Amino acid sequence: MTPRFVIIHNPRSRRNRSGNEHYSMMARQSLGDNFLTPRAPDELVNTVADLARRNVQCIVVDGGDGTLSHVLSAVHHYYRPDNLPAIAILPSGNTNLIAGDVGFGLRGMEALSRLNHLAAGGDMRRNIRRRRGLVVSWSDPQRLPVVGMFHGGGAFRRGIELAHQPAILDRYSHEMAVIVTLCSSIAHLLSRRSRQEWLHGDQVAVTVEDIPRRNGACFLFLATTLQKLPHGVWPFWQGQGQGQGHDSHGDGIWYLDVAGGPPRLTGAVMSLLRGRVPTWLRRNAAYDSGCARRIRLEMKEDFVLDGEVMDSGPDGVTYLSATPPIDFIQA
Repeated sequence: MTPRFVIIHNPRSRRNRSGNEHYSMMARQSLGDNFLTPRAPDELVNTVADLARRNVQCIVVDGGDGTLSHVLSAVHHYYRPDNLPAIAILPSGNTNLIAGDVGFGLRGMEALSRLNHLAAGGDMRRNIRRRRGLVVSWSDPQRLPVVGMFHGGGAFRRGIELAHQPAILDRYSHEMAVIVTLCSSIAHLLSRRSRQEWLHGDQVAVTVEDIPRRNGACFLFLATTLQKLPHGVWPFWQGQGQGQGHDSHGDGIWYLDVAGGPPRLTGAVMSLLRGRVPTWLRRNAAYDSGCARRIRLEMKEDFVLDGEVMDSGPDGVTYLSATPPIDFIQA
């Protein structure tokens, strides 16, 4: 008999490591073999493959952005595009950016009780938010695509690499690690030597919907299929001819491309962190943003997907595309 839902529980996620034996015990009693605790990425992939064979239509991910990315990647590989399962996210990881937009809103015993209530009512998809996953594929057809929801390069990658240093990651919670990373990043920009390296950025060629947009130094590149970021931050806008406002055309990949050595960077950052896009920024060629279904990137440096650093491959060519819509269950 196909279960109403399964839970993929990552015991290594930061908030799960603190220990909640009562929740784990009750979840095992309630779900039996459908409370799953894969210990390694390969085991997780095999777990999702089995769920696809059983046609399980609701997967609860109890972990952070990295765990969710592994689950979405396996779902993309094993489930048919027209038969994707609904996902419920219990935010328990070191990074929970995605849960801020499409998370279940509960975790632990509260989440388990609510999930059982929804299952008893027979409609797990009664309250959903629909988003697309962000697919990253390489030019090498032998390399399997990965799926996440937030991609970053340039200064974003440098900041993540700072945050992943043991001196920060092992000593601070995620929220404090972000603050420490921001302070470290500012210190690097204040140093003349580091400032030139950071501001000049990486060499990147960006093609959007088969139209070349930039080929040169890139200070920052971001892409996401989310429609909300924490604290009102929204550094994206529609390009000319695309309409205004991020709600008018959000069914795709939002991107921001900032050229190396961008003018008025401080003013741009202050505006974008508040979700504002002044006219001068929209008209400045150093700042490009929009919403697309397909993006081609060519760069030698690594990039970040949902908090994990990945390489761009031998030729540096990667492609960003969107999955079919995915139902994210809300409490």
